[in-house]
Amino acid sequence: MSYPNWDQVKKDSFGGAIMRDPDLPMIDDETPTFLGRPLAKSVKDLEGADIVIIGSAYVAATEEYAGVPVADWAAAAKRVRQQSCRYRSGYIQDFDIDVFEHLNVVDYGDAPVPESCQHEQTAESILEAQANVEAMVNDALSVGAIPIVIGQNSPCSSFAIAKSISEATDGNVGQISLDTHWDSGHLDALTEDPRIAGSGSWKYKAYEFLENFHYRNLVEIGERGMLEYKDNIRRILADGAHFYPMWKIRRGLGVEGVCEELYHAYEGTDGVYVHFDMDVLGGAGPVNGDILGELAEPIGMTDYEAIRIANEIGRRGLTGMSFICIPPGSKIVYRVIVYIIMYLMAGMVESRNAENLTP
Repeated sequence: MSYPNWDQVKKDSFGGAIMRDPDLPMIDDETPTFLGRPLAKSVKDLEGADIVIIGSAYVAATEEYAGVPVADWAAAAKRVRQQSCRYRSGYIQDFDIDVFEHLNVVDYGDAPVPESCQHEQTAESILEAQANVEAMVNDALSVGAIPIVIGQNSPCSSFAIAKSISEATDGNVGQISLDTHWDSGHLDALTEDPRIAGSGSWKYKAYEFLENFHYRNLVEIGERGMLEYKDNIRRILADGAHFYPMWKIRRGLGVEGVCEELYHAYEGTDGVYVHFDMDVLGGAGPVNGDILGELAEPIGMTDYEAIRIANEIGRRGLTGMSFICIPPGSKIVYRVIVYIIMYLMAGMVESRNAENLTP
């Protein structure tokens, strides 16, 4: 699916009035800040922030990933930001909440991707890209803010965030993960380097490398079908992971049942890492599942279900969040990411308001 350039996006978007605002903060000529929020250029600019948006354009390939051109995957954070500016008011009519009246949201720009990553995927260049994301996430955590990384591939847009949260948390860390794949491989298929928590192995590596991550606090949502090695999954489940496949959700648990089960990530933990791998949508989201290329699978999660889970997470709280495998090329899919973040923040506001009303 062809995605328009920034000039066309500005013309098309809701009559173009919001996009033509001369005061729209810009990261570069084609990239506005998320929701038009202030651009932070240093750690000092992050002080007082509740939410810090970080982009990560790393893609685990040099030409195509899952049958889709690398450029379309790498543009995800830019395009999500472009679409987000439709919603600059911050007002969510569903809840009668203006998020910006309650939360300070800033955009910290993108983590640098080494030039070498764009031509050859080596363990060293991947680790450098990962470290760049970690540094920005650490900056956000250092001021008490919640980092939200809009990225594409592991380890830079998954393990990097988990690692930073792990190192910043004294106690155990729970994880809520929405995904089509378990990423339970024991070795990165791209580099075969045991240091790399890559696309098919990052979750296994997180529990191998991070001492305060335990499967008993993992809530895994959305996988289905015949994609995994049985020994890997049976071992993870035996170690205490809580698994809610799409089959179980469709057969009666429902999204509200899933929301009730999120508590497993919070029991005995001092932090919670939230990960949305957007291939979980499959063919059940707002566009045809084939937009995901080789990542598309039947029995996908709907956009509403993903947004509802995000809202519930906001109510319960989180330490940091990341997105990967954002389906490329569709305006509505990029808007789904904006909704997920906005409805998560609405949940945070609702929770704060409820606490303030408690006698």
